[in-house]
Amino acid sequence: MTTTGTTAASPRILPGRARNLWLALLAFTITFWAWNLIAPLGVQYAANMGLDATQTSILIATPVIVGSVGRIVTGALTDRYGGRLMFTVLTAASAVPVVLVALAGVWNSYALMIAFGFLLGIAGTTFAIGIPFVNAWYDPSKRGFATGLFGAGMGGTALSAFFTPRMVAWFGYVPTHLVIAGALVAVAVIVWAFMRDSPAWSPNTDPVVPKLAAASKLAITWQMAFLYAVTFGGFVAFSTYLPTYLNNIYSYDLADAGARTAGFAIAAVIARPVGGWLSDRIGPAAVLMISLGGAAVMAVVIAFQPPPEIPAGLSFVMMAAFLGLGTGAVFTWVAQRAPAARVGTVTGIVGAAGGLGGYFPPLVMGATYNAEANNYTIGLSLLCATALVALAFTLVLFVRHRAADRTAQSPG
Repeated sequence: MTTTGTTAASPRILPGRARNLWLALLAFTITFWAWNLIAPLGVQYAANMGLDATQTSILIATPVIVGSVGRIVTGALTDRYGGRLMFTVLTAASAVPVVLVALAGVWNSYALMIAFGFLLGIAGTTFAIGIPFVNAWYDPSKRGFATGLFGAGMGGTALSAFFTPRMVAWFGYVPTHLVIAGALVAVAVIVWAFMRDSPAWSPNTDPVVPKLAAASKLAITWQMAFLYAVTFGGFVAFSTYLPTYLNNIYSYDLADAGARTAGFAIAAVIARPVGGWLSDRIGPAAVLMISLGGAAVMAVVIAFQPPPEIPAGLSFVMMAAFLGLGTGAVFTWVAQRAPAARVGTVTGIVGAAGGLGGYFPPLVMGATYNAEANNYTIGLSLLCATALVALAFTLVLFVRHRAADRTAQSPG
């Protein structure tokens, strides 16, 4: 029995789906490590280059631009060329800016660091490959968990936060970047050798621009783009800016701040597949409402600067868990509502929105930091307000979708 289209029509287990899911997770994890390579060393760059808070936040946020906007094109190209080719090419290509960033750091050049950090964003586009790739391997009833597990590859940010500053201390600055570049190339070779596209997948050969235009006309695209900008954007913003935040507020050094940022990322990584799993059972809207309500509350708690270690640590872990639940729920909603042939393209746009959602908060945090009072109250208040708006939007969306489904199911 053969199946055409992007997804399988019957609830069957395709041989090799687990292997391909784990390979996709591996590629996503290592590229996300590369994508977040600058942030864990942000304090060091600021000291070496004499950067103020705003310049540091721009430096940290720059890789997010290409990693976000580039997902739009990457998702559309994945619909055409498949995950195996796209994962191989982009994982290998990400090694180049990793080396260039090392050179910029050696030369203490802020301009080159910005330029090469922009190119480093290539590594962040692989998310838009994995969602359609995994969707094609799994039945709709299992996609929430499967895409959530793949999305746990965002734990690459945790690996980067924890290991990058330590590797710099152990091996040196340039060798650390060379090791990561070598790992990217090695994973690219493994992916090409062992990964396969799903037999349920077939290329969508429509021209890219009309395909993007068609996806942009779908209401689900922009609805999920907004929600992902809040949930995943919040995760990215915290993951990239948290080392700087912890250094300013709690006076942690580079290694200690990195270790705590890794803990934050791990909590979100664990929560993401849980969010997908729960969404398969109680619906993505319910999970998102829990996520956004919890994030709003934790933003207020964090603004009061709970003391270290346990109160502050628990606050950030809970924030990460709530955001992670939401990221898993969004793409369950995409899998349920997006047309099968457009999943990659819709994923690209939604993923781009998520990345861009993570680009602006660090800039806001840097711009609103009150150095005299040593607080980020304004930035965290804006996060709380945004989460509450997204919560209300989710509730409205849930009611509309339920009404539309009832109308579609009614006879006559």
